[in-house]
Amino acid sequence: MIKNFLQRGLPALALAALPLLATAPAAHAATAQAAVPAALGVAGAPGVRAPLPLFEAIDRIPVADEQREGYKRDLYKHWNRGLDLGDGCDTRREVILSEALEAPQVTAGCKLSGGVWLSPYDDVTMTDAAGIDVDHFVPLAEVHDSGGFAWDAARREAYANDQASPDTLIAVTAKSNRSKADKDPAQWLPPAAGYHCQYAATWTATKLRWSLAADDAERQALLGVAEDCPNTTVVYEPAA
Repeated sequence: MIKNFLQRGLPALALAALPLLATAPAAHAATAQAAVPAALGVAGAPGVRAPLPLFEAIDRIPVADEQREGYKRDLYKHWNRGLDLGDGCDTRREVILSEALEAPQVTAGCKLSGGVWLSPYDDVTMTDAAGIDVDHFVPLAEVHDSGGFAWDAARREAYANDQASPDTLIAVTAKSNRSKADKDPAQWLPPAAGYHCQYAATWTATKLRWSLAADDAERQALLGVAEDCPNTTVVYEPAA
């Protein structure tokens, strides 16, 4: 599910291009339903978008037992300095800026005031940037379980700060993020039932983007959600 790179753009653009920001969360929710012409490419080819029905996309995730051994959260360095090394905003704040429905004011040191956001997990409107969590859609521990244990430090940092895809990171309420923790879809689905199809599609896209596996319970949970999502498609771009 790839949106224009500018939707993860620089905070300076966030203030100059409010109409673009205003569409970010809506687009986040719409891309799973939007059909993309097959001519764009073939699933799995580097740098090529891959439009797939949700069931087919789930089938492309390899199935493997989880491996938690050796996991430490600090192995996945976050947050780094973001896309613009000179703007004073780290990745977290750049994501918050990019997903604003109404852009906040940005002052020295990337301090944010004002602004409006929508948390898709629980359909809650947020007006205080300080209280927003930026969630790794596939949690760091789950990434490690699913293949990240074999990654080097650079790839772990790349995942933990991935703004090249709009799906890896998402701004949500702290309450919903704490509830989710490191659970996969077999253990947790968002309180907002209307977001379940999108959630399954984004989870699947992120696993495919980063060549991660799923255990059997996770796969069955995703397939169960997909039963109610006949028109949902998955678009992803493999990570470099």
